[in-house]
Amino acid sequence: MDTKARKVLVVGATGGSGVAVVEQLLSQGHEVTAFARHAERLQARFPELKIINGNAMNPTEVESAVQGQDAVIVTLGISENPVQVRLFGSSHTPLDVRSAGTRNVIAAMRKHQVRKLVVLSSYGVGESRNKLPLATKLMFALLLKPQIADTEKQESLIRTSGLDWVIAQPVHLTNGYAHGQLFLSPAGKVRRMKISRGQVARFLAEAAGINTYVGRSVALSTT
Repeated sequence: MDTKARKVLVVGATGGSGVAVVEQLLSQGHEVTAFARHAERLQARFPELKIINGNAMNPTEVESAVQGQDAVIVTLGISENPVQVRLFGSSHTPLDVRSAGTRNVIAAMRKHQVRKLVVLSSYGVGESRNKLPLATKLMFALLLKPQIADTEKQESLIRTSGLDWVIAQPVHLTNGYAHGQLFLSPAGKVRRMKISRGQVARFLAEAAGINTYVGRSVALSTT
C-alpha cells in the first residue's frame, strides 16, 4: 500500500536539481529539510524550509540530519564545469561525493530505521549502461569518466542497501521550461534525450511518498 511521506530530507539541496526537488516537495505538502554545506542560501526563497548546514562527506552530520525523517532524497553531484573537472579536478567538491555521501546516508538510514531512499543518478549508468547513444557514450568516456565511475559506485551501494530504494536515471538535464510529457520507463527506454530539472524533481518528490517504483531504476525522458 502506498504511503505518503511526511518528513523528507533532501541531501544536496542547493544544487539545481536539489532546489527543484525542495520546491516540488513543499508544493506537495511535505515537511522538508534541506541539507547542504550552505543550505541557508535557500531560507529566503523557502521560509517554511528547515535548514541544516552540513557536509555529506561527514557521517556524523549526515546521521544527525537523517534521524527522524520518513524519507531521504539524494541529489548529490558536482556543479563545476565538466571540462575543468576533467582537466584539473574539482576545486569545491570531492570527486567521490556521490558514492561517499550516499554511503553515509545509507548507514544513517539503517541506524535510525528510515526506509525510503530516492536517489538522482544518470541515464547510462547501471542497468541503462548499454542503452546510450554512441555520441553520449563518447562524452561519458572522454569528459565525464570520473563522475560516471563514481555514480556507478553509488548505484551499487543503493542496490545492496536493503532499503526501499528508487533510482532515477534522467537523460540530459536542462534548466529551462519543460518540453513534452514526462516519460517513465523501469525498462530503461527513453524518448527525447533532454528533460527539465523540474520534471525530474516532480518524479523524485512523488517517489518519496509512494511505493510504486521501490527496488527499481527508472529512466526519465520526455515524449
